Amino acid sequence: MAKVAAIVLAAGKGTRMKSDLVKVMHPLCGIPMISWPVNAAREAGASVITLVVGHQSEKVREFFADQQDILFAAQEEQLGTGHAVACCRETLAGFEGTVLILCGDVPLIAPATLQAFLADHQRHQATVTVLTAAMENPYGYGRVVKDGAGQVTEIVEEKDATPEQRLIREINSGIYCVDARFLFTAVADLKNDNAQKEYYLTDIIKTAIAADKTCRSFPVADAVEVMGVNDRVQLAEAGRVLRERINRAFMVSGTTIIDPEATYIDHGVTIGRDTTIHPNVSISGGTVIGDNCLIESSVVIRGCKIADCVTIKAGSVMEDSVIGRGAAIGPMAHLRPGSELMDEVKIGNFVETKKIVMGVGSKASHLTYLGDATIGSHVNIGCGTITCNYDGVRKHRTVIEDDVFVGSDVQFVAPVSIGRNSLIAAGTTVTKDVPPDSLAIARAPQVNKEGWKLKK
Repeated sequence: MAKVAAIVLAAGKGTRMKSDLVKVMHPLCGIPMISWPVNAAREAGASVITLVVGHQSEKVREFFADQQDILFAAQEEQLGTGHAVACCRETLAGFEGTVLILCGDVPLIAPATLQAFLADHQRHQATVTVLTAAMENPYGYGRVVKDGAGQVTEIVEEKDATPEQRLIREINSGIYCVDARFLFTAVADLKNDNAQKEYYLTDIIKTAIAADKTCRSFPVADAVEVMGVNDRVQLAEAGRVLRERINRAFMVSGTTIIDPEATYIDHGVTIGRDTTIHPNVSISGGTVIGDNCLIESSVVIRGCKIADCVTIKAGSVMEDSVIGRGAAIGPMAHLRPGSELMDEVKIGNFVETKKIVMGVGSKASHLTYLGDATIGSHVNIGCGTITCNYDGVRKHRTVIEDDVFVGSDVQFVAPVSIGRNSLIAAGTTVTKDVPPDSLAIARAPQVNKEGWKLKK
């Protein structure tokens, strides 16, 4: 395949989003909307990608700052798509090959479609190829006008179209393949004598036809791929389509998803074989889940690494945590960032953890808060236990060594260390270190006053 460079148009504000955030940076299945066409162009073979930025350009530049194949062209005034492409003259200076032009607000285009599109353009040695789609209701889209031989002769915008042209159902997607040498000469000669007073990129077709060059169309099989996102209704529809693709790919690869329409998995998540996911689960943030796991209903997982054979019970919330093989979490557990649970750990209902390391086979079965703690292996944490880690100014750490048994309703006032194989009696408030192999009791003695109730 010949050399390919891509241009992604992303300078517009997107006023119909009714948002303070530029349209192309709105999240869509875990990444900004513009990332979808950028990733598709990259997978289709583009060696360099120029983003045309304008409104809130700093946000777009910051997101892509560490991606080496991304360049930027500034469009200070939004004077149309032709003007936007002309702004890329400097970044693509000297490039010879095919320029793939995409829109930052058309996120559903598939890499395979772009690969076929590029191959068709190069096979026919076309100067311009337009990606098109047939629509039952083409209102609002530019119409593709062809001659008797099927060559594209013109693209007419809705506002400029005649009544006869508006009957055409084949529409312009806004996605093009163009010979690089022709492209920048053509956009330099564009005029803005149209209803919008803009420089239309589509007018390069007239230039190509006048020079007796080949202009083709390439119809996409599924028109949904070229759906533009202009408001939050369309954003939600695009998210539905992408989630369907994501979930299907997981199921084909061996993951069981009980109800794909009620399962929300973002881009960048990895899930192993024979893992089962129940409805109303949300998984995001580059989470990695191993084989043979069970994720019950209404679980939320963000940015976690989960080993094989883990059970996450209903209603649990986990963020930026690491879970070892065979662990069991929940129901209704809350793992906050920095929680690291080793193999076979059990975290039960209404247990909250934060910045802890919990050793092999340890368990906290219910109604417990463990924060800023290092907990050894085979430790039992009783119901109602709290690590009191904050003194109002600083956080302090609790260390509990291996084989410690902690009774119910215990408070560890950090900083404090508990030696291995010790027992902490129920109701104890621990304010000083406990040596190994010890029993710690810190509570008022029980007093029984016989007959007291009768006297009252």
